[in-house]
Amino acid sequence: MQTLTPRVYWAQRHEEIYLRVELIDAQNIDVTINENVLQFRAQGHGAKGENDYEFSLAFLKPVKPEVSHKSTQRQVNITVKKQKHDWWERLIMLERRPVFLTPDFDRWLDESDAEKEILEKEKKNKRSMASKDSEHSFISLKNAFLFTYNLVQFLCFSWIFFNMTVRLFKLGQDSFYDTFHTISDMMFFCQILAAIEVLNAAFGIVRTGVVPTFIQVVGRNFILFIIFGCLEKMHSKPVVFFVFYLWSAIEIFRYPFYMLGCLDTEWRTLTWLRYTIWIPLYPLGVLAEAVAVIQSIPIFDEAKLFSIPLPKAIGTSIPFSYVLKGYLVLMVLGLYINFRHLYKQRRRRFRTKRRKAN
Repeated sequence: MQTLTPRVYWAQRHEEIYLRVELIDAQNIDVTINENVLQFRAQGHGAKGENDYEFSLAFLKPVKPEVSHKSTQRQVNITVKKQKHDWWERLIMLERRPVFLTPDFDRWLDESDAEKEILEKEKKNKRSMASKDSEHSFISLKNAFLFTYNLVQFLCFSWIFFNMTVRLFKLGQDSFYDTFHTISDMMFFCQILAAIEVLNAAFGIVRTGVVPTFIQVVGRNFILFIIFGCLEKMHSKPVVFFVFYLWSAIEIFRYPFYMLGCLDTEWRTLTWLRYTIWIPLYPLGVLAEAVAVIQSIPIFDEAKLFSIPLPKAIGTSIPFSYVLKGYLVLMVLGLYINFRHLYKQRRRRFRTKRRKAN
């Protein structure tokens, strides 16, 4: 098999030289630069059919010894970097161009056009950097907002949890009966503030489901503001203690986990607690809420509070207790939705960690 010279097309920019070797299905490609001379050897189908093809080019000015090439079905593309960023009057040392070497008019630019291209690239890079800086600033602002929110909630729920714990050890069962009077103001603040979590999920500030977040926040606020807040007789019920204590026991692990997430930091023990402690506590919390609703039904019936009036022709009203009984059914459905959501989160989290460990 004789050795032939392929057809070569060239173009340049201020920083690079582009060579396009017209060779179909090229194999055994060898491209090197030695003492400013490029050597090319390959097998393929060129102008003279299936043969060995080779050529050499002694460049006009110094180039870097590193050379990159990429082969396609129809050609071999070679990129050579210049030592200095400038414009060459020709490609090779010889003033007379070899027959096989031709300008690549598909990529050809005059010097002025190449300079414009450089300016366009610089402008594009500046816009890209500005966009990245803007995005980075937004992320920093978002993380600062989320960190502050989670910190406030953590501090408030920690105060609730440790205040109730201390009172339990000091007063024993007597602390069950005045929980609402001592803790409710802080719990009202926390649960009103928790509405931010629904907005965060709805606007994509955090990646979590809107429905599970909405169910939890609305469910808690219904218990707090309607069941406990509107019925004075519920204030002294021991169930208030258990609802508040179970809520705060979950949150003192959840919010610091989110805080560390804003700092791209993880504490393994806290991660395990955040994704595990809810398994016993969440159903117990829902059970305590259900007990509170059941205990409030006769009180609502007695006070006829929030009864739904009907037309005078019927002459009666629908007791609010019917709504509460319906709400008990919804609590079971909400428990299933949130438990399933939290279980999926836990499985996804620890499955990902196992993959990274392997």
